[in-house]
Amino acid sequence: MTMDWPAAIIGQMEFYWDFHLRPRLEGLTDEEYLWEPVAGCWSVRPGPDGALVADESETPPEPPPVTTIAWRMVHIGRDVFGIRARSFFGPHEGLEDADMFDRRLWPDPLPGTAADAIAMLEAAYAHWLAGVKALDLAGMEAPIGPKGEWFAKDPMAALVLHLSRELMAHGAEICLLRDLYRAKWNGNG
Repeated sequence: MTMDWPAAIIGQMEFYWDFHLRPRLEGLTDEEYLWEPVAGCWSVRPGPDGALVADESETPPEPPPVTTIAWRMVHIGRDVFGIRARSFFGPHEGLEDADMFDRRLWPDPLPGTAADAIAMLEAAYAHWLAGVKALDLAGMEAPIGPKGEWFAKDPMAALVLHLSRELMAHGAEICLLRDLYRAKWNGNG
């Protein structure tokens, strides 16, 4: 029996999105999206020029900070899928030199509302998924190439699997934050 690895990899990502994460985003409110369960949370907030920015640090603090749903959604939509989808699958006119870490590839303003964040996340996921679905087995086995920076020699399948893992890890954290938020407001916390 021959295993269709691209279909299995894509199927796992689609199953997680369709049956686990995306349904759990229904009913997300702006208050919940920006809720900071503890002091010192990383979130999305106005920067010096008033545009929204995601909290970050050159050197991640130890232990890592607790993050808001907003931070996690922006991370998945912009950093995990958005930048990489544009890097590998376009459009990137004028930015052909950009690698999979180049934030110029996701220039849209960060979402300040739950509805805008869900729309951004859906668009980034759909863009990544469409690009990955266009890869055949040879495309999955091919090296990532220069856009992969120090991962250039790794196969594209390794990146696809890594991003699926990121989706599942951060998606689970979003779901947990939703559970904690609901428990807090139901008098359980």
